[in-house]
Amino acid sequence: MSAAEADPATMEPRAFAQLIKRTPTGELRDVMGGERRGVFLDGIFVRMPGLFRADRAGAMEAVIHWTVGDRPDGGADTYELVISGGTCRLSAHPARQPRLTLTVGALDFLNLVTGNAHPMAMFMTGKLKAAGDIPLATRIPRLFDIPKA
Repeated sequence: MSAAEADPATMEPRAFAQLIKRTPTGELRDVMGGERRGVFLDGIFVRMPGLFRADRAGAMEAVIHWTVGDRPDGGADTYELVISGGTCRLSAHPARQPRLTLTVGALDFLNLVTGNAHPMAMFMTGKLKAAGDIPLATRIPRLFDIPKA
């Protein structure tokens, strides 16, 4: 299966991570700059609550906005995760004041959520930007079972 045919919402997370790892950058750029961008982003975010580790979150209460750039029109897509009461929910419409906003380009986002990039290295090189509660940003990788390719 090629990346252009993939649906991250239905693929096993490790298989999706492997697909991203072996797909040439140009092909990923085409997918994230084309009509399948929404399928990819929606599919990834729909899976996040299922990868959430409540046992590591404790009593955390947080609204996290993910802003994924490089949209074909020059804009970005924003997704809202709400961590509350030991659960993680995807909000259909980002409307709450975020405690943390993470901003990342589309290709870097794919590599980040598939374990093909190290979040701290991305932060240090400016590929991943955090605004708001920076200590919370450092906890994000431990709050989710990030698949490894």
